[in-house]
Amino acid sequence: MSACLRVLLVEDSKVLAERLTETITENARVELIAQVDSDAAALVVVEREPIDLIVLDLQLKQGTGFGVLRGLAKLSIKPCMMVLTNYDLPVYKGAATAPGAAYFLNKSQDHGLLRGILHDMCESLGLVPAQ
Repeated sequence: MSACLRVLLVEDSKVLAERLTETITENARVELIAQVDSDAAALVVVEREPIDLIVLDLQLKQGTGFGVLRGLAKLSIKPCMMVLTNYDLPVYKGAATAPGAAYFLNKSQDHGLLRGILHDMCESLGLVPAQ
Protein backbone atom coordinates (compact mmCIF):
# COMPACT_ATOMS: atom_id res chain seq x y z
CA MET A 1 0.00 0.00 0.00
CA SER A 2 1.22 3.48 -0.87
CA ALA A 3 1.77 5.94 1.97
CA CYS A 4 -0.34 8.48 0.14
CA LEU A 5 -2.98 8.84 -2.54
CA ARG A 6 -1.13 9.52 -5.80
CA VAL A 7 -2.99 11.98 -8.05
CA LEU A 8 -2.53 13.06 -11.66
CA LEU A 9 -4.22 16.34 -12.63
CA VAL A 10 -5.13 16.71 -16.31
CA GLU A 11 -6.26 20.32 -16.79
CA ASP A 12 -5.31 22.92 -19.42
CA SER A 13 -6.54 26.07 -17.64
CA LYS A 14 -3.59 27.47 -15.69
CA VAL A 15 -5.84 29.30 -13.23
CA LEU A 16 -7.99 26.27 -12.50
CA ALA A 17 -4.95 23.97 -12.38
CA GLU A 18 -3.45 26.23 -9.67
CA ARG A 19 -6.67 26.13 -7.62
CA LEU A 20 -7.03 22.38 -7.98
CA THR A 21 -3.36 21.89 -7.11
CA GLU A 22 -3.91 23.83 -3.88
CA THR A 23 -6.92 21.69 -3.00
CA ILE A 24 -5.14 18.45 -3.83
CA THR A 25 -1.93 19.26 -1.97
CA GLU A 26 -3.54 20.64 1.19
CA ASN A 27 -4.26 17.05 2.26
CA ALA A 28 -1.10 15.57 3.82
CA ARG A 29 -2.20 12.10 2.66
CA VAL A 30 -2.28 13.13 -1.02
CA GLU A 31 0.63 13.55 -3.41
CA LEU A 32 0.23 15.38 -6.71
CA ILE A 33 2.41 13.36 -9.08
CA ALA A 34 2.02 15.66 -12.10
CA GLN A 35 -0.18 18.27 -13.75
CA VAL A 36 -0.46 17.96 -17.53
CA ASP A 37 -2.58 19.63 -20.20
CA SER A 38 -2.97 16.99 -22.93
CA ASP A 39 -4.26 13.45 -23.29
CA ALA A 40 -0.92 12.16 -24.63
CA ALA A 41 1.01 13.61 -21.68
CA ALA A 42 -1.48 12.08 -19.23
CA LEU A 43 -1.05 8.61 -20.71
CA VAL A 44 2.75 8.94 -20.56
CA VAL A 45 2.58 9.75 -16.84
CA VAL A 46 0.19 6.85 -16.15
CA GLU A 47 2.50 4.41 -17.93
CA ARG A 48 5.55 5.63 -15.94
CA GLU A 49 4.13 6.32 -12.47
CA PRO A 50 1.69 4.50 -10.22
CA ILE A 51 -1.43 6.69 -10.07
CA ASP A 52 -4.42 6.15 -7.78
CA LEU A 53 -6.67 8.98 -9.04
CA ILE A 54 -6.83 11.03 -12.23
CA VAL A 55 -8.66 14.36 -12.03
CA LEU A 56 -9.56 14.91 -15.66
CA ASP A 57 -10.91 17.80 -17.73
CA LEU A 58 -12.70 16.79 -20.93
CA GLN A 59 -11.54 19.68 -23.13
CA LEU A 60 -7.75 19.92 -23.23
CA LYS A 61 -5.11 21.98 -24.99
CA GLN A 62 -4.30 18.94 -27.13
CA GLY A 63 -6.72 16.03 -27.28
CA THR A 64 -9.57 15.38 -24.89
CA GLY A 65 -10.31 13.66 -21.63
CA PHE A 66 -12.08 11.02 -23.70
CA GLY A 67 -8.68 10.27 -25.26
CA VAL A 68 -7.35 9.56 -21.78
CA LEU A 69 -10.32 7.31 -21.00
CA ARG A 70 -9.88 5.41 -24.29
CA GLY A 71 -6.13 5.10 -23.72
CA LEU A 72 -6.60 3.75 -20.21
CA ALA A 73 -9.09 1.17 -21.48
CA LYS A 74 -6.24 -0.35 -23.53
CA LEU A 75 -3.91 -0.58 -20.51
CA SER A 76 -3.97 -2.90 -17.53
CA ILE A 77 -3.56 0.18 -15.30
CA LYS A 78 -6.90 1.22 -13.80
CA PRO A 79 -6.68 4.32 -11.60
CA CYS A 80 -9.86 5.87 -10.26
CA MET A 81 -11.16 8.53 -12.66
CA MET A 82 -12.77 11.83 -11.72
CA VAL A 83 -14.04 13.96 -14.61
CA LEU A 84 -14.26 17.66 -13.70
CA THR A 85 -15.75 19.58 -16.63
CA ASN A 86 -17.85 22.54 -17.73
CA TYR A 87 -19.66 20.19 -20.14
CA ASP A 88 -22.17 18.86 -17.62
CA LEU A 89 -24.50 17.21 -20.12
CA PRO A 90 -26.01 13.72 -19.89
CA VAL A 91 -24.38 12.65 -23.16
CA TYR A 92 -20.93 13.61 -21.83
CA LYS A 93 -21.62 11.99 -18.46
CA GLY A 94 -22.63 8.76 -20.15
CA ALA A 95 -19.60 8.84 -22.43
CA ALA A 96 -17.29 9.40 -19.43
CA THR A 97 -18.81 6.94 -16.99
CA ALA A 98 -19.25 4.09 -19.50
CA PRO A 99 -15.46 3.49 -19.77
CA GLY A 100 -15.03 3.80 -16.03
CA ALA A 101 -15.09 7.35 -14.65
CA ALA A 102 -16.22 6.97 -11.02
CA TYR A 103 -17.01 10.68 -10.62
CA PHE A 104 -18.46 13.23 -13.05
CA LEU A 105 -18.42 16.74 -11.59
CA ASN A 106 -19.42 20.14 -12.90
CA LYS A 107 -16.47 22.55 -12.54
CA SER A 108 -18.60 25.56 -11.69
CA GLN A 109 -20.89 23.80 -9.19
CA ASP A 110 -19.10 20.73 -7.86
CA HIS A 111 -15.38 21.61 -7.67
CA GLY A 112 -15.72 22.00 -3.90
CA LEU A 113 -16.54 18.29 -3.63
CA LEU A 114 -12.95 17.38 -4.55
CA ARG A 115 -11.69 17.98 -1.00
CA GLY A 116 -14.24 15.57 0.48
CA ILE A 117 -13.70 12.92 -2.17
CA LEU A 118 -9.94 12.99 -1.56
CA HIS A 119 -10.53 12.68 2.18
CA ASP A 120 -12.94 9.77 1.72
CA MET A 121 -10.55 7.97 -0.65
CA CYS A 122 -7.69 8.32 1.86
CA GLU A 123 -9.92 7.04 4.66
CA SER A 124 -11.09 4.04 2.63
CA LEU A 125 -7.46 3.15 1.81
CA GLY A 126 -6.40 3.56 5.44
CA LEU A 127 -3.81 6.20 4.58
CA VAL A 128 -2.30 8.16 7.43
CA PRO A 129 -0.74 11.63 7.12
CA ALA A 130 3.02 11.74 6.52
CA GLN A 131 4.98 12.63 9.65
